[in-house]
Amino acid sequence: MAGEHKPRTGENHGGSHAPKGGLGLLTLGALGVVYGDIGTSPLYAVRESFGEAHDVAATEANVLGLLSLITWSLIIVITIKYLLFVLRADNDGEGGILALTSLATPKGNPTSRRWALILVGLFGTALLYGDGIITPAISVLSAVEGLEVAQPGIGNLVIPIAVVILIGVFSFQSKGTGAVGKLFGPVMLVWFTVLAILGLTHIVDAPRVLEAVNPLHAVDFFVSGGWEAYLVLGSVFLVVTGGEALYADMGHFGRRPIRLGWFIMVLPALLITYYGQGALLLNEPSAVENPFFAMAPDWFVLPLTLLATLATVIASQALISGAYSLTMQAIQLDYTPRMKINHTSEDQMGQIYLPTLNWALMVSCIALVLGFRSSTNLAAAYGVAVTMTMFITTILFYVVARERWGWRKRKALAVCAPFLIVDIAFLGANLIKIPDGGWLPLVVGAVVFGLMTTWRTGRALVGKRLRQGELPLATFIKSLGKQKVTRVPGTAVFMYSRPGSTPPALLANLFHNRILHSNVVILSVRTMDVPRVPPADREELIDHGQGFFSVRLRFGFMEEPDVPAALGHVLSSKVSFDPLHTSYFLGKESIRPRPGDGMALWRERLFAIMHRNATGAATFFSLPPERTIELGRQVDI
Repeated sequence: MAGEHKPRTGENHGGSHAPKGGLGLLTLGALGVVYGDIGTSPLYAVRESFGEAHDVAATEANVLGLLSLITWSLIIVITIKYLLFVLRADNDGEGGILALTSLATPKGNPTSRRWALILVGLFGTALLYGDGIITPAISVLSAVEGLEVAQPGIGNLVIPIAVVILIGVFSFQSKGTGAVGKLFGPVMLVWFTVLAILGLTHIVDAPRVLEAVNPLHAVDFFVSGGWEAYLVLGSVFLVVTGGEALYADMGHFGRRPIRLGWFIMVLPALLITYYGQGALLLNEPSAVENPFFAMAPDWFVLPLTLLATLATVIASQALISGAYSLTMQAIQLDYTPRMKINHTSEDQMGQIYLPTLNWALMVSCIALVLGFRSSTNLAAAYGVAVTMTMFITTILFYVVARERWGWRKRKALAVCAPFLIVDIAFLGANLIKIPDGGWLPLVVGAVVFGLMTTWRTGRALVGKRLRQGELPLATFIKSLGKQKVTRVPGTAVFMYSRPGSTPPALLANLFHNRILHSNVVILSVRTMDVPRVPPADREELIDHGQGFFSVRLRFGFMEEPDVPAALGHVLSSKVSFDPLHTSYFLGKESIRPRPGDGMALWRERLFAIMHRNATGAATFFSLPPERTIELGRQVDI
């Protein structure tokens, strides 16, 4: 990863970055963005657990055993693992597996073990994209399928309606997660309230269902059910699939609002509605075909379907906004090509919109709806990628706890070993789904992982080629005294990532134009392993004499670099910096794949395509286009 990072000696208890806004409003917004995914699992989790894929009858023992599994999965995986522990591993307020990878792999530790951890973290990140395209599709489909309960015979409209809804969801993303949260938060508040009311009405009819809080019922379920009971874990896992999105979205709202929303609203409502479905099945085992909608009285099925559709639209938001955050981190850390990033809030750095990614996700989700055609079919593809990512998160969290926070090995194992056991159990049950659709998120993850590693390796190869025959800056400046070079008024800024070396663009400009500006600035911009860099640490200026200056700018991986503004601030003390008389010179490499000691030829060609289609440095660094000159150079890799 680019940049330097000073290890912290203790746990991060909040970081310097905190989203602005009242705790109540942020909590309401978190309901609308963070908890959409996990909040709509009641639509299909119990149904799939007793579905045709599992030979498990809806007997009282099985219902209590399943509810016990659901209860303790929510408590162990979400409440204890993510809310109490993983959310403490924030990188200056930012969450997500890439931020966790940065904490676990500081720059100052260039070992093979560090790179192995980076690759593990990148694979976990790639898997989340597979989950990100399934979540909107399965959530929207499961809600729209409620129309068949309310109005039998209109099943042929389910697919078109789902596609229209998905188009609307992704079209609204440009408004930003703040606007989305304000709109969706109240809807989710109503949704969780309705979940609790529906559940309570049936728990009252069968209060013995509350016995499921006893974990012994889960044990009995496994003992009596054997292998089939274990496979049910693949469907039980559907109740916790929002855990990684919850962590990835932490930078949007902060840790406290996320925790508060969980304990006062989300967890109680989820438990009540799951127990309500269980109580219904105790009295009416035939309701197993769709226990969620069967909880509602006939007159309320259609309104509930409409509300569920709104809730599933919101469920899509958790993964979409999480994908934005992860992609921005990957761009800034140079794991993916640059792409356009729109910041949608002046107050909260984490609220962003990436048009290219947004439309790619939309097309992928629609393709899944058209290809799988039902939420039951999609459920077979759901969970494999998320369980792997959760397993990777536990591994990286252990490394952070040991090496960043200084936990003793015994303490770290005591915390992480139970999580690993649960992760492995869920993973094993989900691996059975691979032939029936579980391959899909794995293929998506493998493709994304291949693209990320190809980009990273290709960038390293280009850097290696550019360094060949480099001329030290001090040698170049000294040589100017031996020859006459025309100096023209103004400031020329040459962007180059290697401080102390002469930029190839500077040499090319001197060779072709035979001039140098009065002030020549060699500028390097680094992305650090922290989300934001304090202003005091952002800039460094070295005066080499003869009008030559080296400037180093540092930005965090969640910041949008505004180079002209930062440059004007640092140079104002040394030169008369006039933006209207400043020219920016960039090297523009043209990649030519060649067989040799680089990557495989097909990967080099893939890198060349990615490089050619990446957003230009001038746009990414906010350089004025009318004052930016790009000098081409062919690079063989």
